[in-house]
Amino acid sequence: MATIKISQNNLYHNLNQLALKSGSKNKIAAVLKDNAYGHGIELMAKLLHKWGIKEAVVINNQEANKIAPLFQNTLILNDTPTLHPKLSYAITEIKALKHAPKGAKLELKVDTEMHRNGILMHELPKALELIKQKGLKLYGVFTHYRSADELSSEFAWQKANFEEVKNIVRKAGFKGVRFHSHNSASLLRSREFNEDIARVGIAMYGYNELPAPFEQIELKPILSLWAKRSSTRVLKKGQRVGYGGDFRAPKDMIISTYDVGYGDGLFRGSSKNPLILRDGLPILGRVSMDFISVESIKEELCIFDNAQQVAKHFNTISYEITTALKSQIEREVI
Repeated sequence: MATIKISQNNLYHNLNQLALKSGSKNKIAAVLKDNAYGHGIELMAKLLHKWGIKEAVVINNQEANKIAPLFQNTLILNDTPTLHPKLSYAITEIKALKHAPKGAKLELKVDTEMHRNGILMHELPKALELIKQKGLKLYGVFTHYRSADELSSEFAWQKANFEEVKNIVRKAGFKGVRFHSHNSASLLRSREFNEDIARVGIAMYGYNELPAPFEQIELKPILSLWAKRSSTRVLKKGQRVGYGGDFRAPKDMIISTYDVGYGDGLFRGSSKNPLILRDGLPILGRVSMDFISVESIKEELCIFDNAQQVAKHFNTISYEITTALKSQIEREVI
């Protein structure tokens, strides 16, 4: 079976860079949702705990249950609130407050005009009043930027909207509430950071998605995908390989089959425009569910060690490449 290798050195390099941007490692909230963007949630949680990260972000209770003991607090973005001293829950609409259990740690997500989810700004006073009436605990208030990785004015006016949100919360008499709006892109582009935490995802995993005009902080991809040789054969000139025989040998050549395919999350793509592996070798013919063919006799091949480069080939983003990798693939720290 294929193997995913996680570089501890590269991870800690990235965390150092992000701590310099945020001002402290204590302000980094590591986003571990969706199996840590495909990197392995439990493995990543242990490495982050070892480095001193105290805050995490996940999508649901199931993910939180795997890692909560390792962190001071874990924010759950989309699940039913429960009473737990180490868990806080995102509230994205007012009606959710009516069913929240007293004593649960709640974090209001406010829609500052991304318009995906979140309490509308004009609804915020009503939400705050309901929190007081029900005796609920407001642990945090946050938002999400829709264009932080683009050259536009949208980041500036959304940020200004969130400053207004902060003022509304403070004027309502709430104290000790944490505020956070920055994701990877907004943290990397900011020259000053003055919030309580930054929710860092893709940058922690080694990718700076900002366009060239922004400061290009050096980040190092931490994930590489590897496959082992299953068989080797001589392919005679004119013989064809795999389903449909899409690749025809231009000469006698030695090819090997390696144990990775679209069943592992590797994109199938097109045999007419094959993915070039890290060592410059193209995949020959179609990607199968569990195998690929390559002109090589190496016992182990690196399929890729930079998801951003693979993403460009498939006209997508690095997030999709890594999150597609199946959880059953063995992951190891190097």
